[in-house]
Amino acid sequence: MILKAVRADARSWHDDHLRELFSEGFPQFITADHLVKQYIGRVREFFPAFDLMLVDESDVPVACGWGVPVRWDGSPQDLPGGYSQSLVRAVEGHEAGEEPDTLVICGAIVTPSLTGRGLAGQVLTALRTAAGEAGLTRVIAPVRPTLKARYPLTPIGTFVTWSREDGLALDPWIRTHQRLGAVVLQPAEVSQTMTGTVADWEDWTGMAFPASGAYVIPDGLAPLHIDRSADQGLYQEPNVWMRHV
Repeated sequence: MILKAVRADARSWHDDHLRELFSEGFPQFITADHLVKQYIGRVREFFPAFDLMLVDESDVPVACGWGVPVRWDGSPQDLPGGYSQSLVRAVEGHEAGEEPDTLVICGAIVTPSLTGRGLAGQVLTALRTAAGEAGLTRVIAPVRPTLKARYPLTPIGTFVTWSREDGLALDPWIRTHQRLGAVVLQPAEVSQTMTGTVADWEDWTGMAFPASGAYVIPDGLAPLHIDRSADQGLYQEPNVWMRHV
């Protein structure tokens, strides 16, 4: 398969069919981050150069990825809190006229029928190339470890230390980054915060929450905390900070 990387705004990326195709890789509740909702419109407006698709010979999208440019001094202490705070730093830095030096890779998705063919790695590579072309000297990512959903009660700081006999991470998405030369920096304990009513969470998860307390939910990397008296569910998702260059 011959692929090329194109900017997502160069074609009808917002077509309903395409959005549905690529949204299958995430749980419904991933859109319940209200901080992201405040900033995502400006992200799309300000940073189209880092919103990429891989298309095949027939110009059909097969994978996509995107990121935001931020200023980061290279130290763990100066990392954004996670995914959401990366958007905040990028947007507010842009509006303040700040010169970015780092690309935060925010996501890479492969159409479900083509998983396992190395396309995710190609998306990451395309984003790293775009960063270099833009003069950004560092590339980092708050990685969402897909296998963590099987171990939602395990602290992310423990999970990230689990490895296979070959020394690579137990988690396959972390391994994809590692095979491209990325290294783990540190856990992002609260990379995103999702909130909604009890009814919202019952709809998103297909579960009932008859009492207040902590619940393990499908595709959740950590427990969901339900407060029925406040009619609210709170889910804080951990990620893993990794550095490519």
